Amino acid sequence: MAHESSTGALDKGHIPRKSTRVFLSHFCEWLATTQGSIALHESLYMYPVVESIHVLTLCVFIGLAAILDLRLLGLTLRRVPFSEVAARLLPFMAGGFLVMIVTGALLFYAIPVRSFHNVFFRAKMIMLALAGLNAWVFHRRVYRRVLEWDLDPIAPRAARVGGAVSLVLWAAIIVSGRMIAYNWFDCDKPQPRAISWIAGCDAYPR
Repeated sequence: MAHESSTGALDKGHIPRKSTRVFLSHFCEWLATTQGSIALHESLYMYPVVESIHVLTLCVFIGLAAILDLRLLGLTLRRVPFSEVAARLLPFMAGGFLVMIVTGALLFYAIPVRSFHNVFFRAKMIMLALAGLNAWVFHRRVYRRVLEWDLDPIAPRAARVGGAVSLVLWAAIIVSGRMIAYNWFDCDKPQPRAISWIAGCDAYPR
């Protein structure tokens, strides 16, 4: 049987230590006991400020990314070379993305245990990884040949697919990020077996 320590963390002997999932859960429990995490979580102003900055920079990044993707699909700025659109927007996208990642990490730092075991957070992380992979493939394989289709009103099929996948993934990331706030599938209440497995509820501190 698991025993809870004075800090609220589970004793490590109740589940095999080799489990990465359990190790990460214990790490999040430890993270939640640090002074910075407690201060940020209980702050009257700082947490809302960080969250607001996260949302604002998310709007900047995804709004500009949507313009790029729509250009790839031939739905906007068809007379403007794609390379010119990218050159003008990418610096602002990079800045927005950097701030978005930093503030997102701070939000996780404020509530690490619940976030780690939240199904919507896990879905968001998976889709972020897929969005990153999609961007990497686009820049490695498609954008290298941009001079061949730069002036075309509609980009090649591979570029259009990349743009469409990007739009879908970022829309799903926004939705899943918003759903993190709801406790429908939290591990501190009875959940279906599938949800418990996805959220890693077997390692959740009781």
